[in-house]
Amino acid sequence: MLNYATGESVKLGDRVSLGNDSEGVVVCVLDARGYSAAYPEAQWGYLKNGVLIYFPVHGLIHYEVAVEPGVEFIARGAARSV
Repeated sequence: MLNYATGESVKLGDRVSLGNDSEGVVVCVLDARGYSAAYPEAQWGYLKNGVLIYFPVHGLIHYEVAVEPGVEFIARGAARSV
């Protein structure tokens, strides 16, 4: 399971920021087989490890080993479609 730089575990639906983009949302937690409706396991399960975070400005980013230090945890949120 991956953690943010501040130590919190990354969870499906978390709201995060990266640079000026404060609207990011965790859409898949691959290690725990957690997938949002918009990013189903059938499409993304082949990745196996890490997390997928969707940012409107940056797009979909896969963090396989560690979440980069610039990604800041904002709040826990319910998994949602993006």
